[in-house]
Amino acid sequence: MPIAHLHILEGRSPEVKSKLILSVTKSISDSLGTNPENVRVLLHEIPKEHWGAGGVAKGESPNHY
Repeated sequence: MPIAHLHILEGRSPEVKSKLILSVTKSISDSLGTNPENVRVLLHEIPKEHWGAGGVAKGESPNHY
């Protein structure tokens, strides 16, 4: 049973997260030749102030994504 852990910034809509889960599931299923029902996708939403890039927390920059 393949399991994908994805770490993303918080704040995306439920529709966007559902689309991501579907896309990752399909990609893993196609790549490994397994049933989509056997694929697990876990989203870990990280608060913007806990995610840094270039020495700046994403919550502090105007470009959050």
